[in-house]
Amino acid sequence: MTDIDRAIEPDTDQAVEPAAPRRRGGRAGHQRNLLPPQRPWAQPRLRYPPTEVVSADELEAIHDTSLRVLEEIGMDFLDEESRRLLAEAGARVEPGSERVRFERDMVLERIRTAPSSFTLHARNPAHHLAIGGDHLAFGTVGSAPNVADLDRGRRTGNREDFRNLVRLAQSLDAIHFFAGYPVEPVDVHASIRHLDAIHDLLTLADKPIHAYSLGRQRNLDALEMVRIARGVDAATLEREPSIFTVINSSSPLRLDTPMLHGILEYSARNQVVVMTPFTLAGAMAPVTLAGAVAQQNAEALAGMVMTQVVRPGAPVVYGGFTSNVDMQSGAPAFGTPEYMRTAMIGGQLARRYGVPYRSSNVCAANALDAQAAYESVFSLWGAVMGGVNLMMHGAGWMEGGLQASFEKMVLDAELLQMVAAFLDPVVVDEGTLGLDAIREVGPGGHFFGAAHTQARYRTAFHKPMLSDWRNYESWQEAGSPETAGRANRLWKELLAAYEPPAIDPTVADELAAFVERRKAEGGVPTDF
Repeated sequence: MTDIDRAIEPDTDQAVEPAAPRRRGGRAGHQRNLLPPQRPWAQPRLRYPPTEVVSADELEAIHDTSLRVLEEIGMDFLDEESRRLLAEAGARVEPGSERVRFERDMVLERIRTAPSSFTLHARNPAHHLAIGGDHLAFGTVGSAPNVADLDRGRRTGNREDFRNLVRLAQSLDAIHFFAGYPVEPVDVHASIRHLDAIHDLLTLADKPIHAYSLGRQRNLDALEMVRIARGVDAATLEREPSIFTVINSSSPLRLDTPMLHGILEYSARNQVVVMTPFTLAGAMAPVTLAGAVAQQNAEALAGMVMTQVVRPGAPVVYGGFTSNVDMQSGAPAFGTPEYMRTAMIGGQLARRYGVPYRSSNVCAANALDAQAAYESVFSLWGAVMGGVNLMMHGAGWMEGGLQASFEKMVLDAELLQMVAAFLDPVVVDEGTLGLDAIREVGPGGHFFGAAHTQARYRTAFHKPMLSDWRNYESWQEAGSPETAGRANRLWKELLAAYEPPAIDPTVADELAAFVERRKAEGGVPTDF
């Protein structure tokens, strides 16, 4: 039994016949034609002015406070090599301490070299991404330790589910990149997990990928695997950013050694660093939104400076991830009005510094219910109208990031398609104004049979792949299906129709040989 078989086998009422990879034009091609419609793969553009939550003066006050934090309090850098580089660049490193302080002029001078936009290259050139400006890119959930679906419930992450989530994300055109491992394949030993997981990402899919900065050797392995998969030499890889890593500060005001090694390795090779403080107001940051964002900004600026000290011009993305906690339980809350506003302020700050912006589609819901939907809509709206360029956790995130859900990935893909459709330009010209159609129909008529309608009705409106627009009687006759059940059926149909993307056999062999060699060498030492 294959892992696709296992994925669809438990639900006998809704399961579809499992499909091994087939050539185009066979049964799989026929089955794809029966799937609900998807928008063609494309990057949306933000065609509206981003929302500005705070005034220009208030934004400058946040900026100034952040610089005062870096000047007067400083930030701990736990890696000795990083402290040495910063000291050589003009930062004040306290002797015998890990504390680093930054003069404001140094901060502003260093971040000026960060590019305002760049291309993130994929194995498949059709999936290259423009990062920056008014371009949006949507990614999968990343880093969840658990996985869930309606058939088998919540369970510990494993490689079988990991691979199926990769296949599902490859099949959903609303998803542009992988924001890490959709679920952690815990059943693969930590010493070699990155080798197997990145190999799966590069062979089961052909969209851009992320790698975790969990030590220098893992970074080097990821860089080499992406180089092999793209079929380029080292010099080309340095010219063409082809992988990204998220660097999280340990709020408040610390950058640990593995994260700093990620900056050192990725920025040195001109690869993408997404500098993202994880600041929860009331826990790891001040309880006030202004204070939490000021601390977020200080930590982000310090990390951005580090990237430009390593290599001026290296691509870096400003990451915002400030939310609040439930002050009764201490649990993180997501999709809140506070999260929505800080997402928009983060976009204002990124634009002030002239760099791309990262935000996320997050929720705290434990089940695929109304809470999961409305918190995600709030998160999405805050991020999109904040001017997000790189949307992490865009599809599949549940339970505050502790769970990746097959059904939620489909639900979120539907939301992302709706966002993309909302951002489509409204065409106003002689044909769309429809004067002749209005004249043809006249008072009291209808437009169903008008020539104007007949020529356009197939593509006039957004077509959902998940929403059910039947009237009540028709819906009831069909068994009263609800959204979660439809999402369950759809992810199974997408997996059954999945075909792996083409890869040059020589490249595939070289990539497999690299993985096997590194496994034989023991991978990366671990402490367990």
